[in-house]
Amino acid sequence: MVGQAVAGILPCIAQIISVLSVSERDRPDKPPGDHPPPRGPPPVHPDSAFGYFLAATAISVITLLAFMYLMARNKQPQKLRNDDLPDVANAPEERKEVPLLFLFRKVFWLASAVFLTFAVTMVFPIFTQRITSVRPVHEQPPLLQPPSFIPLAFLFWNSGDLLGRLLTALPSLSLVRRPRLLFLFAVLRSAWVGLYHLCNNRGNGAIVSSDIFYLVVVQLGFGLSNGYLGSICMIGAGEWVEPAEREAAGGFMGLCLVAGLTVGSLASFFVAGG
Repeated sequence: MVGQAVAGILPCIAQIISVLSVSERDRPDKPPGDHPPPRGPPPVHPDSAFGYFLAATAISVITLLAFMYLMARNKQPQKLRNDDLPDVANAPEERKEVPLLFLFRKVFWLASAVFLTFAVTMVFPIFTQRITSVRPVHEQPPLLQPPSFIPLAFLFWNSGDLLGRLLTALPSLSLVRRPRLLFLFAVLRSAWVGLYHLCNNRGNGAIVSSDIFYLVVVQLGFGLSNGYLGSICMIGAGEWVEPAEREAAGGFMGLCLVAGLTVGSLASFFVAGG
């Protein structure tokens, strides 16, 4: 799951660089005074958008070429290995059928925690594209202007998500044997959504007037909790079932994860206030 977090960081960095690469004179003039930003995502300069598109295209092409190279390099050795395998390896493997209800009883707390974790997580994109810097419009440096500040907020969230997933490798921080506590943390994490209402939502002013509070406490902390809880729940599921049931348990936990994302995506529009 670490690769998913890394995949969330790179596009944010590319978008910030593409926005900041446009010179100040090429940007649209700022309106005089301290006016609230328009509703919806702020406009991005066409050159920045085109640069971001080229970066994504170049990375996709490089990835495809690297994949084709690996496939071509491993093709011949794989064929030789297949010829050396005994016939018994080609025999059909017997798989144990495990009912979903049986799995749900065994991993109830972990499955519920991962569902709730990702359902609550889906609230943050709605708020992130609405919240802007608390600095006055005419005093904002390029990094704090909405076209770069919004991907910067996503970068902080994804960095926290990556850090949280890496923390699961530390045995001292593992809560695999305490699934009820993980579920409690997932429930309490719902209160984190209220912190977004303390920030500069749609330019209406912030109760806590600090960009550091928003980026570090709200975004980085929310991402950190998502990465840790989501990963530790997925890892811990295999510890509560028999070895023959681990494959089915992994699929079931993936189903709970997707269900949480789906429910959270629908609920986020109501939580964010439309």
